[in-house]
Amino acid sequence: MQKIYHLSTCDTCKRIINELELPSNFDSQDIKTASITETQLEEMKELSGSYESLFSKRARLYKERDLKNKNLTENDYKNLILEHYTFLKRPVIINNGEIFVGNSKKTVENAKKAIHG
Repeated sequence: MQKIYHLSTCDTCKRIINELELPSNFDSQDIKTASITETQLEEMKELSGSYESLFSKRARLYKERDLKNKNLTENDYKNLILEHYTFLKRPVIINNGEIFVGNSKKTVENAKKAIHG
């Protein structure tokens, strides 16, 4: 499977998608218009190792709800991501069993290498 979960309104996601030069067979899902399903999130967790690794602590709602002062469990992370798309660290790129989460320069470089060889 080759897929990218992103936010079409996010300038960082747009820049990364352009930088990656994704092949035409790459599936793209805008998480604002097509919500992540529990099955999709579980697939991401299997590849990444935890829900926390998929969770964005930069999300506005994270600060608004004062979540940094709460002891969040894996189940909390899962439910928060399913509740609101902004809690997913973006973009999430899946390339034939490998997952790349977030927008760090190293993550994007590794994803590009995996996609283009």
